[in-house]
Amino acid sequence: MSVRAVAAATCLTVLLAACGGGSDPAESAAPASTLAVTLVRAQMRPIQRTVVVSGPVAAFEEMQLGVEISGARVTALNVDVGEQVRKGEVLLELDHRSLDSELRQANAALSEAEAGVALARANLARAELLVKDQFISASQLDELRAARTQAEARRNTARASRDAAQLRRDFAELRAPADGVISKRLVQPGQVVAAGTELLRLIRDGRLEWRAELPEGDLALVEPGATVRLPSSAGIVTGRIRAVSPGVDSQTRTGTIYADLPEPGPLQPGSYVEGRIVTGAGNALTVPAASVVQRDGHNYVFTLDGNHVAHRVRVAIGAKVGGRVEILDGLKAGDAVVEQGAGFLGDGDTVRVVAAKPAATPAGAATAP
Repeated sequence: MSVRAVAAATCLTVLLAACGGGSDPAESAAPASTLAVTLVRAQMRPIQRTVVVSGPVAAFEEMQLGVEISGARVTALNVDVGEQVRKGEVLLELDHRSLDSELRQANAALSEAEAGVALARANLARAELLVKDQFISASQLDELRAARTQAEARRNTARASRDAAQLRRDFAELRAPADGVISKRLVQPGQVVAAGTELLRLIRDGRLEWRAELPEGDLALVEPGATVRLPSSAGIVTGRIRAVSPGVDSQTRTGTIYADLPEPGPLQPGSYVEGRIVTGAGNALTVPAASVVQRDGHNYVFTLDGNHVAHRVRVAIGAKVGGRVEILDGLKAGDAVVEQGAGFLGDGDTVRVVAAKPAATPAGAATAP
């Protein structure tokens, strides 16, 4: 091979080495070792505005049940915690043998008094026939009328005594004042109880509610009738705000809201759950939740300059719905922020921008040709 041929071959090799690969200028704008990130633009989107707060589930009305007589022994306890009861159902019984005896005596006294009234009325009726023919005097007729009145008074007294004895006998049975669920039992069979002592507790109609304390700023956003969603082991339980406190506590600056739970599902009284109250809907500037990072107690997003250098921007955030976060201050519509990789960035880091990966197609799903 001639010297000229060797020189030509050497020049071609140098030129190929200089042009090799045809790399993308965008990809080479930053070293390959820098962090790869994706960008997304802040967008105006419809959003459902909510207030999130935690509070306890409680009974709407919990009734404390006891008896009205003292010194009696419990002879029968017919219910236990968690049982459904109907209004008028006998929940427990006390020893009522002495009360039964008193009631029988009262009934006998009433029967005797009623017989006396019947006799007095009959005597007076006969006397009124005889007085027309002057077989008896007017004074005798007056005495018979007085006897009838006295008999009726004794009958009324006996009837009142019988009613009192019946009432004491009824007190020996504790009956459910309303439909509901037994939530607490504080008595055992054989126990001697006192009047006014709480023995059982009843959740009226089994009705539960959710209560929460809201700061005055959030309290003003909530109105009766608003929907609240509570998480449970069986899914979301939906309630409705029944009442909102008309004022706030002067020390805590909070007010109370009350939400009815028509179908509480697995939620139990005493459970402490986080509720999401829907307060309205509207358009808002939003970014993906992955774009917002917390540092030093504040919220930030990252923007890029023309040299692919990340800059931290402090933002004020609002509602968080559907994987997106409302931006109240710090950005405007159309601003590009880092999405994937934002959590690993620091202010001033150089990054490499890559295209976002498309969502994976589920196995077996049809794809467009």
